[in-house]
Amino acid sequence: MGRLAAEQITPTLPAETGEIIGRKREIGEIRSLLSATRLLTLTGTAGVGKTRLATHVAAHARRAFPDGVWLVELASLQDEQLLAVAVAEALGLQEEMPQPSTESMIDCLRTKQLLLVLDNCEHLVEACARLADALLGAAPGVRLLATSREALGVPGETPFIVPPLSLPAPGDEVTGGDVLRYDALALLAERARNIAPQVDIVSQPAAAARLCRLLDGIPLAIELAAVWLRVLSLDQIIDRLGHRLRFLTRGYRTALPRHQTLGAAVEWSFELCSVQEQIMWERLSVFAGGFDLAAAEEVCSAAPLAREDVLPLLAALTGKSIVTRETCGTRVRYRILETLRQYGQDRLDRSETTPATRRRHAEHYQRLAERNRAGWFGSNQVECFIRVVPELPNLRAALEHCLGEDLRVEEAMRIFTSLEGYWTFFGGPSEARHWIDRLLGCRQLTGQDRFGVLTVGTFFALMQGRNDLARPLLEECRLLADAWDRQGPKAVTRFLSGRLTLMEGDYQEAVRLLEPVLDWYEDDTGEITEDGVLRNAFLPTFYLALSAIFAGDPRAGGWVARCREIAEAAGSRGEIALAMWAAGIGHWSSGDLAQAASLFRSSLRLERSAGYRYSPAWFVETLAWVAAAQGNDVPAARLLGAAGTMRRLLEVSLEGFRPYHDAHRAAESSLRARLGDRRYRAAADEGASWDVNEAIGHALQEPPEAREPTPAPGPSQPELTPREAEVAGLVAEGLRNRDIAARLVISQRTAEGHVKHILDKLGFTSRAQIAAWYVNRFTAPPDG
Repeated sequence: MGRLAAEQITPTLPAETGEIIGRKREIGEIRSLLSATRLLTLTGTAGVGKTRLATHVAAHARRAFPDGVWLVELASLQDEQLLAVAVAEALGLQEEMPQPSTESMIDCLRTKQLLLVLDNCEHLVEACARLADALLGAAPGVRLLATSREALGVPGETPFIVPPLSLPAPGDEVTGGDVLRYDALALLAERARNIAPQVDIVSQPAAAARLCRLLDGIPLAIELAAVWLRVLSLDQIIDRLGHRLRFLTRGYRTALPRHQTLGAAVEWSFELCSVQEQIMWERLSVFAGGFDLAAAEEVCSAAPLAREDVLPLLAALTGKSIVTRETCGTRVRYRILETLRQYGQDRLDRSETTPATRRRHAEHYQRLAERNRAGWFGSNQVECFIRVVPELPNLRAALEHCLGEDLRVEEAMRIFTSLEGYWTFFGGPSEARHWIDRLLGCRQLTGQDRFGVLTVGTFFALMQGRNDLARPLLEECRLLADAWDRQGPKAVTRFLSGRLTLMEGDYQEAVRLLEPVLDWYEDDTGEITEDGVLRNAFLPTFYLALSAIFAGDPRAGGWVARCREIAEAAGSRGEIALAMWAAGIGHWSSGDLAQAASLFRSSLRLERSAGYRYSPAWFVETLAWVAAAQGNDVPAARLLGAAGTMRRLLEVSLEGFRPYHDAHRAAESSLRARLGDRRYRAAADEGASWDVNEAIGHALQEPPEAREPTPAPGPSQPELTPREAEVAGLVAEGLRNRDIAARLVISQRTAEGHVKHILDKLGFTSRAQIAAWYVNRFTAPPDG
């Protein structure tokens, strides 16, 4: 037995165990857990770096184990009957145990103080579990550190899920200085220095971040991609990652065969699943982004899987690190990493069940969109946003399916029109117009359905100031409406004509067109919901009020007041904010600048609290006009520059809005005259460099410390505990502290404490900021 002593036989760890990029947080947590438990299992998806972390931590823990740290590599072992032999060989005990068994192993290790690293247990998980259980019970000085795709399931085991490497969030601006802040980018940069020294990753931070996001932050995938830097640029590699499993096939010859290519690593995981788990994996691949249990049950339950099979299979795939679980407020969602999803999709595409699975997926998300349709234009706008936005990748996938080979135009039209409110308030018009073009290109779209899509298309073209695109769509609307003996389509067409006329600067004609539309919508509401973009009289009143203001019509004030009444009756934050803004336009036009500024800021605060995207660009613009008229020249120039950037993000053309364009040019001309071209340009450029939250903060004249931080914080911002995230979700739903307490069955004081901790952690000063942060943090769209 003396041969086991560390001074006589060197414990087995690979020589490169000291090499690891980043992972400081994970290393700290693993070391802490290892000191507090006797069996620690690192779990995680293929290629995520479990072995490297385990051997790194083990190498730095040698001093704590007088009898050494020993690595047992199990990847190449196929017969579980030989597990004891493999452990004996790793420990150098072959001579003392000619016929190793679990019992003889325990006898040898009973009095030892050592760390045993069992690497790659997933294909021998039951045998490893029996060995671990026996060692824990009979050898008190032995600790076990295991790596596996799934936990061993032994009493006393502490599982630790190894996450992908840290990444910048989609939409985050990444600079060269950020490369080393994120572990995924740092790994790519380090490998590039070794493989292709001529490639400077630091000078291409945006492309590097995009590449790492496409690879899910998986170290193996990043290393395999880095090999291609010898012959391809970052952009060329990104272009080829649509088939990443076939593309990433050039690994290190010394690596295990299944780690030489990404496809082999994923295939290894697939083969370890049962037949039912494999079917479930394939069917889950139709989901884009995340999904919830209800969606999985609807989409995946078809022969040979029953509905009651779905939850156990989802749990099994989660346990095997194929599926990840995440909590969004009070809701649990699941996600399958893109690399694993693509593998499942490749297999599903070869299956006869593919069309039926995709059809069930499209039907589920059509129903979800339709359930929320009415809520976009009422008091539940933010709640609709919270429910729908996490599902946008799936809704887009459903639209793609319905407009693809299995053409189902009516279903696609229903999904699209059910999301009109999202694009109006939150998403912006650009994507809406993309789907409109796709729908209008389908010959099968006729009659009332085509009229509905045409009116929405006209509406969004006008939202972007693209009058050239709106006119032919509007003309087709008019032809269809004239052919029907119904007033609803004629009223919608007249409304869109009046709006276009307003944008072209003929204000009196716009009043003439819009006034009878308002009369009809006030008196004949029966047809409203079936005839295009209008849900009530708000929009006709809003644009009639604006037309009257710019036309100098004395009735403008009455229409502005009616606009506010309709909005408040519906309880819609978006419409209430627009109504206040219209009142502000009236005061600005009459020279009451102080009241105009107050109304504009109130509108902007309300829209920011809900996370609206489109209107704030105009609210910031009009506050610039007020500042210019008040002689606040530098702030005004900054706000003009900021509003220009906000419009560009939405792909909105100011030139298409004649009244706003004229006011903008007047303000700009006066500022240039007083500041001079150089000072004006410097101030406008400064404002143009602000992100949306900075622009809104400046427009509201908030001190820097109180301005809304950019949503979806990076790693430097403290993360909330699961309970705090749950409370933040309830705040986003509009619940008060006492309601939160009732929902979570806690005291009101405890709820207040949670809210205070959230505010302190995130550096916020209001519940509205929590709501906006939560919505953006947990519903950020995937990187394209």
